[in-house]
Amino acid sequence: MERVAIIGSSMTQFGQREEWVLDLLAEAGIDCLEDAGVDAADVEHLYVSNMASGEFEGQSGVVNALAHDIDAVPAYTQRVDQTSSSGGAGIYAAWQSVASGASDMTLLVGGEKMTHKTTGEATDVIASLTHPAEYKTGVTLPSFAGLTARHYLERFDAPRESLGKVAVKNHKNGVDNPHAQFQKEVDLETVLESPIVADPLRLYDFCPITDGSAALMLCPESVAKEYTDNYAVIAGIDGATDTHVVHEREDPTIMGGVVESGKGAYEMSGYGPDDIDVAELHDMFTILEFLQMEGLGFADQGEAWKLIEEGYTERDKGELPVNTSGGLKSKGHPLGASGVAQGVEIYEQLVGEAGPRQVEADVGLTCNVGGFGNCVITTIMEAAQ
Repeated sequence: MERVAIIGSSMTQFGQREEWVLDLLAEAGIDCLEDAGVDAADVEHLYVSNMASGEFEGQSGVVNALAHDIDAVPAYTQRVDQTSSSGGAGIYAAWQSVASGASDMTLLVGGEKMTHKTTGEATDVIASLTHPAEYKTGVTLPSFAGLTARHYLERFDAPRESLGKVAVKNHKNGVDNPHAQFQKEVDLETVLESPIVADPLRLYDFCPITDGSAALMLCPESVAKEYTDNYAVIAGIDGATDTHVVHEREDPTIMGGVVESGKGAYEMSGYGPDDIDVAELHDMFTILEFLQMEGLGFADQGEAWKLIEEGYTERDKGELPVNTSGGLKSKGHPLGASGVAQGVEIYEQLVGEAGPRQVEADVGLTCNVGGFGNCVITTIMEAAQ
């Protein structure tokens, strides 16, 4: 099995966009083709990561329409839906298409259009991914986050300020991301005094509702060398699930899908937690950054908050910069695009194209979470040797 390389990337402006999802997908897809130096006619497989174009827009068949709009006909097309981890699942599907030998040039585009809906309408679409037994009681993901955060803070004697510092850090990183939805810093006082959403979590503990798209170009490493010497390789990737009914978990502070997908990605790559130089984690809520750090082995259980307090995850001085892109918190969270955008950030860090966000990195990791840990994909990339 030949190693799979990434040779191009793109990301639209995230935020409130006038364009509909198909236009956003086309924007990212065309920009990625240009960045990779690949003709649309050479794309053999085209994947679109998207959770809910039907629910948000009444639009289906987006991947086939995209192939037409970017002139990638007759490429094989497939839409990848794995709720809010659709982007990571798209990376997995695109990797499989190349690693299997089925495609020598695979374009992955992820996108979502959400801001035209009210907050209540968008929240209801997202909440529909919960188990029917939970959904019918009115459960939402923010309520899970609030309950878990309260349990974590009390159980591990963590200060409330530690969660706020996640938001402060990620907003600071987002200032240097020209595509981020929020390019402004916030101070800890602002975070801690913002309106309560799901106690103890407040407004600034949550990511925004977002429109946007992102794309990656994948091919065998032998083909990559025909295009560029500066590329990244997917060294390890794995996906896993946890119980879909959250209250059935033995320990709500452990995300089994994170643990298992991380274990598989580490084993495949030959790397371990100490080898990761930069990471993009799914901070839909600030508490999730703690749970993923612990599930992926960057911290012991109940200890991630201490690393935040120590500055361990800060971009400029930390040993493991986390969410240099601004994360979902600042960059935004267009559901189907988020996991792809995580991949874009790590790819750009490894090839030295992250601009003012650049850190010293040879190995990077992404963790894309669906629902409240219901499904997870972890990807490890390394710079070309």
